[in-house]
Amino acid sequence: MFHLYAGIIALYVILRFVRPLPWGRTAKVLLSALIVVGAEHHVVTRNVFGSMASPEVPGWLLMGLGWATGTLVVFGLLLILSDLLGCLSRRVSPRASRVLLAPSGWRCGLLVLAACLGALGVREAVRVPPVKTVEVAIPGWPQALDGLRIVQLTDLHASRLLDARWMEQVVARSNALKADLIVITGDMVDGSPAARVADVKPLQDLAAPLGVLAIPGNHEYYVDYLGWVDAFQKTGLRLLRNEHVTLTHAGQRFVVAGLTDRVAERIAETMPDLAGALAGRDPADPVILLDHRPGNAPQAAQAGVSLQLSGHTHGGQILGPDRLAKWMNGGFVSGLYDVGDLRLYVSNGAGLWPGFPVRLGRRNEISELVLRAAPARQAPR
Repeated sequence: MFHLYAGIIALYVILRFVRPLPWGRTAKVLLSALIVVGAEHHVVTRNVFGSMASPEVPGWLLMGLGWATGTLVVFGLLLILSDLLGCLSRRVSPRASRVLLAPSGWRCGLLVLAACLGALGVREAVRVPPVKTVEVAIPGWPQALDGLRIVQLTDLHASRLLDARWMEQVVARSNALKADLIVITGDMVDGSPAARVADVKPLQDLAAPLGVLAIPGNHEYYVDYLGWVDAFQKTGLRLLRNEHVTLTHAGQRFVVAGLTDRVAERIAETMPDLAGALAGRDPADPVILLDHRPGNAPQAAQAGVSLQLSGHTHGGQILGPDRLAKWMNGGFVSGLYDVGDLRLYVSNGAGLWPGFPVRLGRRNEISELVLRAAPARQAPR
């Protein structure tokens, strides 16, 4: 899907920026070819440098490719916006319309702006995430669990870009919060255990009184899933795969359940099974569900889940195009949502896939969730 969107934007840039340039045909063809290669560089990394999920190239090169791709995407979006404004302003201000639509220095200015925003986007993507504290009022949540604090990490995407040093700082910030429970909602790694295990090793230092629980995301399945299951167990992570644990805090029991990811079907592994994950629990115990994808929240609400914690979307990464990520994930992309009596929190994630390391307006985060008891909703008469 990413190839398709990048290809469409590249084609638009070629038609609306390269083609009108007062250059010779050879120069235009070469520039167009460079744009296409930049937009589809994942094809090269997939076939030459290991895989599309985690190319084994230096972090500085991944940042450079991210800047180039980010510049192209932002420039394409700015061109589309400029053309739309130009068409809409024809009757109101013909002069402004000509400036917006003409192949002039205006578009070169947009390119410079896009390059600056691309650099800013890469910087925002690779920084150590700040803590974002969110209070979550849950209908019917037990008073004894009022104030329960959970640190949610998601989409860490350990890679040559986000390596062990970055991970160590994420772990240190998470532990400093002294939360009651730490959960990781998938996409911890990009790459094979042989290449990445040292980069996820700092996760073994995560500590909380109620433990550290995790689930797989889609990226865990792309390279040696069973190898990663073994590696995570060796780091001390409790991986919930369509199962649950019952925890006790302040004398009150509650359930934390975790699901697998639907990408499991590609490698004949176990698909997500909410009923199986909740089987055998005490119906009186409130449930927190860890599900990498937020789009399944309506089903979780019907199953009586109180709180669902998800990631996967990276918050959409870029403000504006994040609407596409929202549409692709059932209307959920970032932040807190009410789904019936269920509360859904979608974290922007701590890291992101190294194939497109750009964030603009959708900052990364370590999520600190403070759970609050709210009155249960009255059933309609």
